[in-house]
Amino acid sequence: MAEEIFQNETIKQILAHYRKIWAIGHAQSVLGWDMEVNMPKMGITERSTAQGELSVLAHSFMLEPKFVELVEKAAGEELNDYERGVVRVLQREIRIAKAFPPEFVRELSEVRSKATMAWAEAKEKDDFKKFEPWLDKIIELAKKAADYLGYEEYPYDALLDLYEEGLRTRDLEPIFEKLEKELKPILDRILEEGKVPREHPLEREEYDVESMKKVNLKVLELLGYPLGTRGRLDVSPHPFTTEFGIHDVRITTRYEGFDFRRTLLAVVHEFGHALYELQVDERFMFSPIAGGVSLGIHESQSRFWENIIGRSREFAGLIYPILKENLPFISKYTEDDIYNYFNIVRPDFIRVEADEVTYNLHILLRYKLEKLMVNEEVKAKDLPELWNDEIERLLGIRPKNYKEGILQDIHWAHGTVGYFPTYSLGTLLATQIRSYILKDIPDFYEKVANGEFAPIREWLREKVHKYGSMYPPKELLERSFGEGINPEYFIEYIKEKYLG
Repeated sequence: MAEEIFQNETIKQILAHYRKIWAIGHAQSVLGWDMEVNMPKMGITERSTAQGELSVLAHSFMLEPKFVELVEKAAGEELNDYERGVVRVLQREIRIAKAFPPEFVRELSEVRSKATMAWAEAKEKDDFKKFEPWLDKIIELAKKAADYLGYEEYPYDALLDLYEEGLRTRDLEPIFEKLEKELKPILDRILEEGKVPREHPLEREEYDVESMKKVNLKVLELLGYPLGTRGRLDVSPHPFTTEFGIHDVRITTRYEGFDFRRTLLAVVHEFGHALYELQVDERFMFSPIAGGVSLGIHESQSRFWENIIGRSREFAGLIYPILKENLPFISKYTEDDIYNYFNIVRPDFIRVEADEVTYNLHILLRYKLEKLMVNEEVKAKDLPELWNDEIERLLGIRPKNYKEGILQDIHWAHGTVGYFPTYSLGTLLATQIRSYILKDIPDFYEKVANGEFAPIREWLREKVHKYGSMYPPKELLERSFGEGINPEYFIEYIKEKYLG
């Protein structure tokens, strides 16, 4: 399949070897998905050991001397854009793999697995002490990782780069400074003017889980998610997307039995992630450039579908009949009620349920804490109080328990320190993409109202998805849109929508 675009003989040898690494990653994805969706709790010891051994095996294949030599050899040869993409991605992966000793890779994998289970139990019992020792281990491993990787300015920079190629603290500081400066006055005005609801009776309506599953499946079908052929919807404590390959991309949601927008908007969000992976050029299959280029770009796709489409008045009208058919209580409410319910604005504790206006302040909090964790001497025991103080400063509310505070997110249990800022990058970029798509598809919102998502999916495929990891994030944005991430689009979008 790949011969048409990969012509260079050295590249062909590289891809033949890379299949082993890809296969291990594929197996690890299946094991990770199963751990979140199906695995009984007692399976964690064997699963974490298996994951650790597979990580070491993939690490050894990546650093096999002949393979490293082939990649370096290819870097000096005449290559097309696809082949240059392969070399860039592999040089980056080899650099990262070389930085980490095998014993560190094994320890990190095992700690991640055990920390994830500890986090789940701690959250369930609202007992931070059960997670605290594991979070200390995660912080220490994050610091070790930064030291192994190397950095010019801050240890945190090394971790940011793992999730967003080329991202540095100096890139984020002006973005978050602008958001903090601009968003707080906007939020205050929205709350003072009272044009946007702060609460809605639909938040308290209880739903039947089986009926809600039907709604989610029908909405996914409407959006164009290939259920049964290339995708599936399952249940997990924290909604996520896993890609096993271009032809197998799975999503999950959670059901809490009330406030149905939580599960519905999570499904629309994860669909955005899944669509990105499903629309990568099929000729990239089994290669290092198959898959999204960065977490920031990835998040722009999920936030585009969740916020720009999912929270639009047109989408509320489109799905109203599906809701009415499956959720009996909907008959008491209008399409406008659904729209207002999806666009409540108020300070809230939970990031994944935060509205568009306050969401980035939640990320700002995590960004500040991560910098303290990695750049300063902050221990896990200090974090709950720091978290509560900062969220109170930013949003004027203070968590009453750990579940609505420091234990709400799974990311640190997964060891993904440096990941959170990409959520803001993606949220900002989603509003830029809205601006761009409205120029190319002026009747964009009419298409949403009519459920005509094929042209929207195709536009996203041509502008972002099909390239996979072929170009680095900043280059992809310049090629497709002519500019990098600019928070002005987001500020204007929020003003227009909520104060216009």
